[in-house]
Amino acid sequence: MRQAVSPVFSANAAAAADADLPAWDLSDLYPGPGSAGVTADFAAAEAAATAFEAAHTGKLAGLSGAALAAAIREYERIDEILGRIASYAQLLFAGDSTDATIGQFYQTVTEWVTTISSHLLFFTLELNRLDDAALEAKLANPALAHWRPWLRDLRVFRPHQLSDELEKLLHEKEVTGHSAWSRLFDETIAGMRVPVAGEDLTVSAALNKLSDHDRTVREAAGKAIGAAFGKNTKLFALITNTLAKDKEITDTWRHYPRPASARNRANMVEDEVVDALVSAVTADFPRLSHRYYKMKAKWLGLKRLQHWDRNAPLPEDDDKLIPWDAARTRVLDAYGAFSPELASIGQRFFEAPWIDAKLSPGKSGGAFAHPTVPSAHPYLLLNYHGRSRDVMTLAHELGHGVHQVLAGAQGYLMSGTPLTLAETASVFGEMLTFRAMLDAEPDQRRRRIMLAAKVEDMLNTVVRQTAFYLFETRLHDERRSGEIMADRIGAIWRGIQTESLGPVFEFTPEYDVFWAYIPHFIHTPFYVYAYAFGDCLVNALYAVFQSGHPGFQAKYLDMLRAGGTKRHKELLAPFGLDASDPAFWRKGLDVISGFIDELEKEG
Repeated sequence: MRQAVSPVFSANAAAAADADLPAWDLSDLYPGPGSAGVTADFAAAEAAATAFEAAHTGKLAGLSGAALAAAIREYERIDEILGRIASYAQLLFAGDSTDATIGQFYQTVTEWVTTISSHLLFFTLELNRLDDAALEAKLANPALAHWRPWLRDLRVFRPHQLSDELEKLLHEKEVTGHSAWSRLFDETIAGMRVPVAGEDLTVSAALNKLSDHDRTVREAAGKAIGAAFGKNTKLFALITNTLAKDKEITDTWRHYPRPASARNRANMVEDEVVDALVSAVTADFPRLSHRYYKMKAKWLGLKRLQHWDRNAPLPEDDDKLIPWDAARTRVLDAYGAFSPELASIGQRFFEAPWIDAKLSPGKSGGAFAHPTVPSAHPYLLLNYHGRSRDVMTLAHELGHGVHQVLAGAQGYLMSGTPLTLAETASVFGEMLTFRAMLDAEPDQRRRRIMLAAKVEDMLNTVVRQTAFYLFETRLHDERRSGEIMADRIGAIWRGIQTESLGPVFEFTPEYDVFWAYIPHFIHTPFYVYAYAFGDCLVNALYAVFQSGHPGFQAKYLDMLRAGGTKRHKELLAPFGLDASDPAFWRKGLDVISGFIDELEKEG
């Protein structure tokens, strides 16, 4: 998933391009919100979940290994039914969160899934209460041994587990807690319009204007976005404060040592590994972003950069419109040169209606890949404007999609990967596409432009997302002393941005509210470092590939097929890499610095 910011072009060009863009068909999940399939699946899931609860509550300790394995299979079957319905509702809502009927269906599904899954909640709680030795004895059975990775990851949360009654209360109140505030955020953003140069634009379209060639257009967009969010800053501050306090309460009850710890446990990565990553990136701010943006200011003929200059194209960059078919060819050709199997799976997304790339009011901004359930297939959402960065976004999300297809063989409970590893295939897909496009470009000027664009993408992924993580950390730490006023949140934001982007930037007051549009802060707190983790990991991984590592492609596909069955140490070991080694992150950052070195030599 990524927060894509791509340049825009004329309204006529956009309309013409949009006519040829694909829209997804969700009927592989259900024919419609009111279809008999939805009703039947809800009824089947409710009956099965109720029967499962009655059959197994309080009895897991007495089950044989084979019987416990059968219980887990039934749990997975029921959970996948609920996952299918929930995925369908989420995708509909992402397609148009301004449609009141869709919003009602989404909320209804959320509430029903929560109610039905409350009958299943006892199962994981009771599994975690099993004695280690007793569970190990049961795992001698081959049928149960299949589930060892899932049980291993489940027991990571054992020290943070509450009583069954409290767990059920927190589970059922989710629909009126975090989920409700997230929905309010989404609907508010989707309903906002930003007036820029006589046009009322969606937030996504206005953000895209920040990449316009014309600096007056960028400035107008930057100020208009600031004004639009400034009008709503009290609401966004309330949402942010409420969710931060909600998280603090839960974290305190669960005895997590710090705000990011729960996310790190979910990512199956140690706090110390994340600290090493963040420390390495922070220490390299001067070597990376400060150095690059100083060059960029020189290229743009500016002494100081404003926030609306960060994503400005280079003066000589014509960035011509890339039709959808050409983008598809570039990405699939790059995938195919690396692995025909990778390209073959990617081709399926284009042959079937699994991608929605159209530009539509009410549609979710940015881009994502939704795995749905293994019994169906993933879907990709993009907002395709036809620029080079959009091609990279397509390569990124297709990487997610291919990964999700390959991992699907592990089943619903074990196909999902931690966020840190989920970004591996997506960033690797970007790197494959970038390298292929760069190698095929004979014009030195165009190569320089492409290299600069890649550096900016990497800085957005590594430096900017690490800055987001630092912002979240400081905000959540300060929230523990009381509610934070909107202007104070803005001051924290500006301080981090100044620290990360460097002294060449001069931030005007309206930039203080730009924290408010970042959905990750609301939906998945502390998600953001996973981007930096994935980018640095892929940089190191790609260096191994370039070195001619024997059997790299086969090992890479095996890594994707593993889904969530292996931790990062096991997955990286075949490549001779270890993310717990502080030098590992230096390797990834050196790749970015090397690209900047090349640009410096060219002047």
